[in-house]
Amino acid sequence: MKKENPELMELIRALKNKARENNAKIWKDIAMRLESPSSNYAEVNVSRIQRYARDGEVLVVPGKLLGSGTLDKKVTVAAWKFSKKAEEKVKNAGGRVISISQLMMENPKGSNVRIMG
Repeated sequence: MKKENPELMELIRALKNKARENNAKIWKDIAMRLESPSSNYAEVNVSRIQRYARDGEVLVVPGKLLGSGTLDKKVTVAAWKFSKKAEEKVKNAGGRVISISQLMMENPKGSNVRIMG
């Protein structure tokens, strides 16, 4: 039997509520991705952010951000989990590392947020 992570279950519930309240499909999409088995979660390296993101962009990773690669773009990244190296690289590039919950509070409609993963 799979053991449930109460923190994750709370985040999924909050995402669904925020999606309903604000008619924001992005939060429902992220909730559905986090409901899938954790082996299906996105694993995104900072090199991918460097390659595809624009400077100043807000990104959400419905999984884990990993530290492989370099980053020189100032981006805000929200993710379920971060490796220490990834967190360090985003901050050193002048960006922000926040939780998905924090991003949801700052931007309830999810406008101008891009999903990476």
